[in-house]
Amino acid sequence: MTATETGPLGIPGLEPDEAGARPELPEFEPIGVSAQYAPPTAGIDPDKTKGWMKRMMPLVRAHRRTLAIGVITGVFALATQVAVPAAGRSAVDAAITGDRQALWIVAVLIAVFGIGRLAFGGVYRFHLFKLGWNVETDLRAIVYEHLTRLSFSYYDRTQSGQVISRANSDIRSVQLLLAFGPLVSMNVLMFVMALGFMVYIHPWLALVALAPLPGVYWFGLKFRDRVFPLSWVSQARMADLATIVDENVNGTRVVKSFAAEERQIALLGRSAQRIQWANVEIAKSRSRWNPLIESLPRLGTAMVVLYGGWLAIEGIVSIGTLLAFSAYVIMLQVPFRMAGFVLMQGQRAGAAAQRIYEILDEVPEIIDSPAAVDIVEPQGLVDFDDVRFGYNSDTPVLDGFSLHIEPGERVAIVGSTGSGKSTVVRLLDRFYDVDGGSVRIDGTDVRDVTLRSLRHTVGLVLDEPFLFSASVHDNVAYSRPGASRAEVMVAAQAAQAHGFISELAEGYDTVVGERGYTLSGGQRQRIAIARTLLSNPKVLILDDATSAIDVTVEEAIHEALRELMANRTTIIIAHRLSTISLAERVVVLDQGRVANMGTHAELLATDPHYVEILARHSDDGPHDAVDNGDGQRGTSARFSGNGW
Repeated sequence: MTATETGPLGIPGLEPDEAGARPELPEFEPIGVSAQYAPPTAGIDPDKTKGWMKRMMPLVRAHRRTLAIGVITGVFALATQVAVPAAGRSAVDAAITGDRQALWIVAVLIAVFGIGRLAFGGVYRFHLFKLGWNVETDLRAIVYEHLTRLSFSYYDRTQSGQVISRANSDIRSVQLLLAFGPLVSMNVLMFVMALGFMVYIHPWLALVALAPLPGVYWFGLKFRDRVFPLSWVSQARMADLATIVDENVNGTRVVKSFAAEERQIALLGRSAQRIQWANVEIAKSRSRWNPLIESLPRLGTAMVVLYGGWLAIEGIVSIGTLLAFSAYVIMLQVPFRMAGFVLMQGQRAGAAAQRIYEILDEVPEIIDSPAAVDIVEPQGLVDFDDVRFGYNSDTPVLDGFSLHIEPGERVAIVGSTGSGKSTVVRLLDRFYDVDGGSVRIDGTDVRDVTLRSLRHTVGLVLDEPFLFSASVHDNVAYSRPGASRAEVMVAAQAAQAHGFISELAEGYDTVVGERGYTLSGGQRQRIAIARTLLSNPKVLILDDATSAIDVTVEEAIHEALRELMANRTTIIIAHRLSTISLAERVVVLDQGRVANMGTHAELLATDPHYVEILARHSDDGPHDAVDNGDGQRGTSARFSGNGW
């Protein structure tokens, strides 16, 4: 076939073979995706008793080469900087005595020191900032990887805005400290070097310069004790704000449908005011303590000028020595000028790190057991044996639920709202673990098989499909990233999605909006069905998967599904009679256990509760259920089962 030729349905390359058979979907195969980036070589120290920085140290040590280059070149840069005032002392004294040769030599040395400071300073700043960004990248990867392993129960009790805030702004706060912290450490090293020169030149004058430092230390402690709790409050309230924004963006259709924009703006404003209060209190603390921390060292300058000037007048020290001391006193002040910022950022980073650790310290509830095995050749045998489960211990959802499903059997589970239908399939896919009893696939407890193989074996189509902001092709191929365009088209055709996809502006390359909201609900559901069909699962679960699809389109999907369900175990959670018709057996669920089962016709004739469920969820409401005159609930002809 040439590039311009197409098959009978207008899909290139999908024409029937000589026997008239269309190509089938590929057999089950695990997803294989090559990593494009190397994973972090270290993680967070799991010891919760350690301080936040000590727990972060394994990540820092993983980049020890970058850190070492930054520190070594930083030491040379600071050494050249500290040497300049000492050389300047000799230059001034040489100028006073008229020693031209010494003056030229010192001038050349100062130029060399300046060039060295330029070269070493650039290298050490680059590597120290690189260290901060590397640690941030690793930390983001670690947090996200851990989030992917956390169980559904964690997301049930945690707001998405809280997670987003901790994975973004909190990590950013830690990165800022890791980027600027080493620079401040370099300034502390400069302080030590300058102090060493000062003590060497004149110990008593050096002692005078250091006199205000105990006060600086005391004020720094006061500042830290005040800012740390405020930083924690600020970070927590920023997470609350992120939650409100996230809910308003994702729920914008609900907000607008109820004209609730002003109410949501007011809610956001109140949240912003709570953040404002915490940040204003931090600003007040900074305005109170930072000027003291930064100004006290200047008293040392005044004392050096006073005492050093007297020494120079008395001829005890030279003018060059006095000027060198003045320059060193300025160097002593640099760490203190940055102390306020570092203390504040340190408290903010500490609070942020603790919030990040709350995620990383969360233990996943659903994990592979040490003896877990892969499902290599699934048959599709499913058993629920006396299953008991509740999302909280006080309210059981399933209580004594038992069901046996043969390989290749099609079973519909029907029940009133809250009866536990969706919970059944969540337990089979092991989104949660049972509280009692067991769920088995091919005779093996799902807790004894690997999650990866289990979720490749059990394909799930939800009633609320989620699409990524990517192309239609990528959304369908999400279940098998290596799938060809032809394979994606086959799955889309089976889901009755090919027609509308072809009419999109760029066909399968059309990028859908966030959550797929540029498509209708029925179109999203059809793409979700295609996505699951492409993975070719041995056990297929349709959780009210065609609820938003037009009845005519649904009928076409059902025709395709009947072919695809051959030799495939299918569990259907449904309310529509048309969807239930796909099943060979219907299970009625009531109060967390099987109340009845049989064919549709058998249940219509013998189970009033089943008839009531169908009537309650039918398009025409309860009028489809009629009174037979004997006090029993019956059904109209549309529920008679004729033609099944």
